[in-house]
Amino acid sequence: MVDTDCWIEADWPVPKTVHAGTTTRHGGVSKPPYDAFNLALHVDDDPDDVIANRNQLSRILALPRQPVWLNQTHSTRVVNLDNCTDRPDADASFTRKNGVVCAVLTADCLPILLSDNHGTQVAAIHAGWRGLLNGIIEQTVSVFHGKHLLAWLGPGISQQAFEVGEEVRDAFMQYSNQCKSAFIAGRQGQWYADLYLLAELRLNACGVSDLTGGGFCTYAERERFYSYRRCSQTGRMATLIWIE
Repeated sequence: MVDTDCWIEADWPVPKTVHAGTTTRHGGVSKPPYDAFNLALHVDDDPDDVIANRNQLSRILALPRQPVWLNQTHSTRVVNLDNCTDRPDADASFTRKNGVVCAVLTADCLPILLSDNHGTQVAAIHAGWRGLLNGIIEQTVSVFHGKHLLAWLGPGISQQAFEVGEEVRDAFMQYSNQCKSAFIAGRQGQWYADLYLLAELRLNACGVSDLTGGGFCTYAERERFYSYRRCSQTGRMATLIWIE
């Protein structure tokens, strides 16, 4: 059993050959303000500390190989990792091969994991509001070959802490009037957006209704998670999935 201080195991009804979950900020060697288990090289942390953290992650989880880290740009690009070892520009990755580790880095954006019910195909998605709006979920679901899909929602920012402008709400409303339920009025011209609900609506529209996870808040849970909105100079958690 993995130390729960540094790892949250996904609790969802997938085959035992599928391993999945997310890290917390506990357990690594990074110094403030990245303390302590920062896994991102692009946030100005000491690269040696990040590499040490990544090596520690591999040991703790007994990973079959190093994760394939993405260069995330809030795009809708999904990359097939079956024949990829570089750091591709993408915001989601998937694999049908055993021992290939899909990973996304987040610190408020919503990490989403997908698996088919037989555990033969898996994917990891980095879903901020831009990615959700533009179709990162739909693009990722489209690469799966049939079969019943399940989703696990990792730690993201909660609605109470995620204030956005009128233009963001309007953009989602143009997609579907159902999105109205994902916004609560804040200050004049501002709205509080529910990333979890916006993701759920998109997943449901793709035929994915078996959802678990959620209920986290990266902003409020200061001791447990990194949050870019709370502190712009901060680390990133990793959300991983692989087939044994």
